[in-house]
Amino acid sequence: MDITKEVDARGLNCPLPILKAKKALSELTSGQLLRVLSTDPGSVRDFQAFAKQTGNELVEQQSTQDQFVHVLRRR
Repeated sequence: MDITKEVDARGLNCPLPILKAKKALSELTSGQLLRVLSTDPGSVRDFQAFAKQTGNELVEQQSTQDQFVHVLRRR
């Protein structure tokens, strides 16, 4: 995957990871990818809802022991 921008939102709780992602997406052009790193377990649901509401595509979600990775494609 060709990630254009990455946001480190580790250590931040809702709604900060979403707000940082929203700001970063506004700086991208259509089709570019944003990766967001988070430690908030609620971010999995939050990013699914965010993608649905904004029309941006949630390309991938992964989780490891201590972090969650969300990849969004700018609409």
